[in-house]
Order: sequence, then structure tokens, then C-alpha cells
Amino acid sequence: MFHYAAVVGVKRTLENPMMVLQDIEGIKNILSLSKNTGVKRVFYSSSSEVYGEPFEFPQNEQTTPLNSRLPYAIVKNVGEAFFRSFYQEYGLEYTIFRFFNTYGPNQSEDFVVPKFLKAALANDPISIYGDGSQTRSFCYVDDNIDTCIKALQSDEYVNDVLNIGSDIEMTILELAETIIKLTNSNSEIVHQPALEEGDMTRRCPDISKMKQLLGRELITLEKGIKRLVVHYENRE
Repeated sequence: MFHYAAVVGVKRTLENPMMVLQDIEGIKNILSLSKNTGVKRVFYSSSSEVYGEPFEFPQNEQTTPLNSRLPYAIVKNVGEAFFRSFYQEYGLEYTIFRFFNTYGPNQSEDFVVPKFLKAALANDPISIYGDGSQTRSFCYVDDNIDTCIKALQSDEYVNDVLNIGSDIEMTILELAETIIKLTNSNSEIVHQPALEEGDMTRRCPDISKMKQLLGRELITLEKGIKRLVVHYENRE
């Protein structure tokens, strides 16, 4: 069973902390249902946010201490603890996916890649919080899905944690500049006041385990953006 449901989006989760905390009840319900109906293993969508402001780069599943403090990150961290505890108490096996920024067709335009891309295609200004020096890495959805399916079909990461993302770190400013270049856009980059919280300065995973499981090269940001452009053009 895959448990992916959650309240997501930085702005949404910061504005609705109680709604975010209710996700803990959903996690408990899924685990209880799985335990009582003979489910063999549950796959949980955790998040890179559990690392909080990281102490180590790249962020490794075993060695990087979890440093979460915002409600969304805390819920994901507590969720991981529930999965481990259900295995210890009842033998219900799990695999925890810590997702780093994933993008692709049909993603909510609240997220940074589709938001920037839609603005660029319309030659509208692209807004960046702060100076844009905060870093992220961006994983195309096909790489994410293929890795999760391979984890389902494999016994390699049972009762284990798996980072799923890209190990190519870039600043948000570089992301905006790349999207403008790839779309031949005339968009200007506009700097907005930095977020008071929820915008970590660096984020980049160690994906050694993911690469071994996936067994192929990851889709580059350039290829992913071009696929997304085709998606938007065909949709319209």
C-alpha cells in the first residue's frame, strides 16, 4: 500500500498548521487498516523537510540528523516514527520515501517549477523570495515514479529510508534563469521579501541508493523542462 496523502505547499501549510497536524490521524488510520487487513508493506511519502536546516551535504538517509520544526516537517517526522513503531510492535513492514522537489505535468502551479514556467511562457515577471541564493534540486516525476515502483518490486529497501530526488544542486535564481533561457522568454526576475520561515537555505540529497535502484541516468532539468513545455502547449 502507498500512503501519499498530505496537506502540501509551503504557503498552504504555514497558513493552516492545525489542518497539517490532522495528517497524523490519517497516518494512524492507514497503518491500523494495513495491520488488520494483511497488507505486507506500506510505502510512506515522507519529505526532505524532515532534515530541516541541514548540517551535512549531501543529505544522507542515515547520517544527517533530522532537524525539523515546522508543522509539515514535524508531521512527516512523526509519521516515520509511527511506521517504525508499527513494524516493531506488529511486524508491519515499510519503506519510507523522503521526496525532494519533484516536478512534472499536472503538478499544482503553487510549486516553483510550474509557477516559473507558466510565467516565462507568458513573458510575465518571475517572482523570487529573497535574493534567490537558496538552493534546491529538481527531480522529474518519471524518475520519482520509476524509483518507487522498483522499490515496490524489490526487497532491497524493506524497513528502510530512501531519498528520492536529484543530486544536482542549484539556486532558485539559477532555476529562474534556466527556465527563461529554455523558453526564450522575456520575463524579468522580480525579488520579493524573503519568507520569514519555511524557506531552507540549502537542500540537496545523497541519492546513491536511488541511483542503484533506478539503474539508469536521471532525466536532466533541461529535458524535464522541455517535456513540461510540450505538455502545456498540448494542453492549451
